[in-house]
Amino acid sequence: MTKKWFRIGIAGVFLMSLALRFWGLERFNTLVFDEVYFAKFGNNYLTHTPFFNAHPPLSQYIIGIGIWLGSHIPFWHDTVNGLTGSLRSPWTYRWFNALTGSFIPVVVAAIAYQLSYRRTFALLAGFFTACDGLFIVESRYALSNIYIVIFGLLGHWFLLLALENQNQRRWFWLVLAGINFGASVGTKWNGLWFLFGAYLLWVTAWIIQGIYSFSNSKLIPSLDMGHGRLGIGQAAGVGGRGTEGSINSLSPHTPHTSLSPHLPISPSPHLPISPPQTPLQNLTQLNVFQMLFYLGIIPAFIYSIIWIPHLQLDKTYGFIAVHQQILKFHLHLGGNSSDVHPYCAPWYKWPLMTRPMAYYYQTAGSINEPLPVVGPPLPSGAEKIIYDVHAMGNPFLWWFGVAAMLFLMGMLVLQALIPWVKKEGFSTPATLSVDTWIALYLVINYAANLLPWVKVTRCVFIYHYMCALVFVFLAIAWFVDRCLHSYYQQLRAVGVTITFIIFAALIFWMPVYLGLPLSPEDYKMRMWFRSWI
Repeated sequence: MTKKWFRIGIAGVFLMSLALRFWGLERFNTLVFDEVYFAKFGNNYLTHTPFFNAHPPLSQYIIGIGIWLGSHIPFWHDTVNGLTGSLRSPWTYRWFNALTGSFIPVVVAAIAYQLSYRRTFALLAGFFTACDGLFIVESRYALSNIYIVIFGLLGHWFLLLALENQNQRRWFWLVLAGINFGASVGTKWNGLWFLFGAYLLWVTAWIIQGIYSFSNSKLIPSLDMGHGRLGIGQAAGVGGRGTEGSINSLSPHTPHTSLSPHLPISPSPHLPISPPQTPLQNLTQLNVFQMLFYLGIIPAFIYSIIWIPHLQLDKTYGFIAVHQQILKFHLHLGGNSSDVHPYCAPWYKWPLMTRPMAYYYQTAGSINEPLPVVGPPLPSGAEKIIYDVHAMGNPFLWWFGVAAMLFLMGMLVLQALIPWVKKEGFSTPATLSVDTWIALYLVINYAANLLPWVKVTRCVFIYHYMCALVFVFLAIAWFVDRCLHSYYQQLRAVGVTITFIIFAALIFWMPVYLGLPLSPEDYKMRMWFRSWI
């Protein structure tokens, strides 16, 4: 794929995301789901009304800014309501979320490209993210989860850019990474798991290098005798974007050849060439002090200053006391039972999407009737039209994605076990391919954002899966990219088929993402399982 067509493709993904999020944004002139909290809270900052919030305040600041900006735009005010505490158009408290959510596929594509430098992988990652229904729904209303995800993803993207650079450029990107990780936590506490994933990657890289140094302690002398003194990275066949002094650096004796990741052709039968790299291989260039400062102190500082406007508005609690109150709120919220909330769904129900949730459900006797916004639905059998906004993902995207994630996990396990079976010791980091590093990145971050929920006993919902879900999108994009570049025609056909099925699923379930009118029969056709309703 040429750079021109790659840019056109990314622009197309962004425009598709914009259209799916902005079309009919004012459709329901009411507060949908948790807009009863977040839209009100955002407006409270504009009206200087004190209030208690069970989450950090950053997303409500942003929603409030969006309301203020939207109120000064002289259009899209055909419908208004006073449900936020002021007379507002639904568009004013939703548009900024829609715009922010439209950038998430682009950021996911940027991370995919930074991981691999493969344009097809990046474009597929952005496209699949744009095809997900849960992200579409969350972007179309004044909710907070979009901000956790985009700040966490930006933190990871800037970290990868920092690993690719050196000196002042490196610390510049590290500062931006720390700021965004802090902003993610400043939206909801579970944004901390994005930062947790970065630390796990760093620790893993050091463990791998330690094993490498131990297992290759006897390799270097033999290489000295055979070919002259070679650098560690050269002896193991690793080079490219690494810097001098790292395990990935090129020896002066190694020819620097720019190669496609699909054409590993060595120019010499004696000397290994430098294969394509990923910035992840430079993680061990960060020492513990850099990690603690850039990804510790800076996020903590950003998180702290985020609270200042809220604490100035509501002086009931100080900084420590408000955190005690938030923790108390969550501890007493109740367990994962339908008695607490009909859509409670523990963590193990998320990956296969066994319990999505309805954010809005109303019925009407005719499509010509005004859009219903209040009141109970019509009795069963009397409804002719159903308006449903369902916070559910693209089923095939999720299911294929989980399968791809399991495939990556299996690949890592096999690569760790096979050397032991052959009695060759542990596979060294220098022998890890770019795809293995990508697998480590995706599996570690997926686990970091999912497994902490195992011990959570309060009622949780499917939208809590969003932070882990983005790595599922990257996993299926990686798998399809590998299929499309396979030598075997059957695998290429598998990649094309998966892509078309995911896009077809987006079109089929689009009415329940956008709240379009459906007949009862069409609605039931899309609710494949009773647990979905």
